[in-house]
Amino acid sequence: MDTFITDDFQIFIKPVGARCNLRCRYCYYLDKGGVCGAECQNVMDDATLEKYIKHHYSASTSDTVLFTWHGGEPLLAGIDFYQKALFFQEKYLPQGKMFRNGIQTNGTLITNEWCVFLAEHGFTVGISLDGMEALHNSMRFFKNGKGSFEKTIRGHGLLQAYGINPEILCVVNSCNVYYPLAVYDFFKMLGARYISFLPLVGRRDDFSDETTQESVPALEFGLFLISIFDEWVGKDSGEVKIQIFEEALRTACHQAHSLCIFREECGGVPVVERNGNLYPCDHFVEEERLIGNIHEQSLKYLLNHPAQKAFGKNKQQTLPQYCNQCEVKEMCNGECPKNRFLTSPDERNDNATPTAEHRLNYLCEGYQLFFNHCKPFIQAVSDQWLMENNRR
Repeated sequence: MDTFITDDFQIFIKPVGARCNLRCRYCYYLDKGGVCGAECQNVMDDATLEKYIKHHYSASTSDTVLFTWHGGEPLLAGIDFYQKALFFQEKYLPQGKMFRNGIQTNGTLITNEWCVFLAEHGFTVGISLDGMEALHNSMRFFKNGKGSFEKTIRGHGLLQAYGINPEILCVVNSCNVYYPLAVYDFFKMLGARYISFLPLVGRRDDFSDETTQESVPALEFGLFLISIFDEWVGKDSGEVKIQIFEEALRTACHQAHSLCIFREECGGVPVVERNGNLYPCDHFVEEERLIGNIHEQSLKYLLNHPAQKAFGKNKQQTLPQYCNQCEVKEMCNGECPKNRFLTSPDERNDNATPTAEHRLNYLCEGYQLFFNHCKPFIQAVSDQWLMENNRR
């Protein structure tokens, strides 16, 4: 969930770690359950929660401090946990600042009680939904194999009934990618005003460029975005906010990207696990990537740790020449490093031995297609923006 960012960093807080009531086919976080060690509690304890909130305030430079709760399934922590979080947020709130909370959920545990709590305290809610019932259930199901669509839609409807219109996070995979307008129309029928399309890329192993069966084909992902973009431009621009379109439009106004995958450097969205461990990114919660623990160092120190800074700069430093010469580089910047595992045309043309660095993003073909397609619209917006600014 990335509806708004109030700092130069946004932290995913994992109060229950990888625990979840679903067993989605494409989940990359379920195997992170043991990353904290066998002694780690199921839910973040009060001491860690309190320390984290104090540290976050100290590290923030914004007037509005955002707390982002992720999982696993963060609702498993229970309402009592978030009531304690609110208590600490109020207790340590610096003078002249305010705070906001955002939570990303699969929606199946939403109840009237949850809705009252979330609405009363102004939580921004993101809900994971991959389209219509058949598409959603093909990937997102409970431990017993039963699809989660019915309960997710019920949770979505309950949130709306209490005045919360959640952002929809749709994982674009090998099934729903072939139904772009049907998926988009379904979301609009639900009253969605904020939509994020997240491409699914899974590798069979760390040493192969082969992707999992669930992964979205790169070219088809580009075509998926183009179909929805054309519909959005014609009917919904200004009414529905679609994250990747908003990111493309930022280049028209010479604004920095807010979404981490398109920034020049990484490291702006680290993870704090339930025991206080900080890792550089949601996709790199690995023992060897551990930056430190908030019980031992301040959050501000960890965010500026040499290992965290090096992780961020590595994204730009390892871009292949092919990317640096690309006509849509400013829109993409090589996307997420976890997806950069293909041999680049530079290496292919030079008959060079492929290296672990300077690899091409698996989604490159799709992104090139999409960003080039929307460039005329982006240029028109840019021209209008410059004209209005010159009048001032």
